[in-house]
Amino acid sequence: MNIILLGPPGAGKGTQAQRLERDFGLKQISTGDMLRAEVKAATPLGIQAQSLMERGLYIPDPIMIEMIQGRIARPDCKSGFILDGFPRTESQAVALDEMLHAREARIDAVVLLEVVPDVIVDRLAQRTNADGTKRADDAPETVRKRLEIYAQQTAVILPYYEHAKRLKRVDGMQDVEAVYRAILRALGLTAPREMDGITQK
Repeated sequence: MNIILLGPPGAGKGTQAQRLERDFGLKQISTGDMLRAEVKAATPLGIQAQSLMERGLYIPDPIMIEMIQGRIARPDCKSGFILDGFPRTESQAVALDEMLHAREARIDAVVLLEVVPDVIVDRLAQRTNADGTKRADDAPETVRKRLEIYAQQTAVILPYYEHAKRLKRVDGMQDVEAVYRAILRALGLTAPREMDGITQK
């Protein structure tokens, strides 16, 4: 199964993707993590990406498409993957369908986590890295810019997936556990008997 998790910055896509990866063996592909690795390594892409990300701007489509095409071709994606952070524009969505069609594969479902923007700004303002530092792109003014760009660009791809009857909407304002269960229902998946050490009945 190949899945896309959609939603604005801070909606919890990464957290839910990690749980799907753990419970169903799907490979999480986070474009944000990939780009931050490039930034940390100070590659040419990383230097360009850092400037754009700190201003809340998106990476140009051709760069993102090439990066994803190479990633999903790796063996660890053979059993299925979860895309977190891609596609962000309709041109990326079309390119993704084309590259998967060439591999005789497809996106099986697109899950949209719906959240309240003002809550996202407050949530990300409190977020820290593992070392206790703040991410530059989590500053309130940057988050608002990212949300604005999301509304202008990413939200317009929803009709693309809705028309193809692949879009599933989930209330992302619930607690993490409730959101995960809602995602499983939307995907028609059965929850493992144990989640976070709590036996399910």
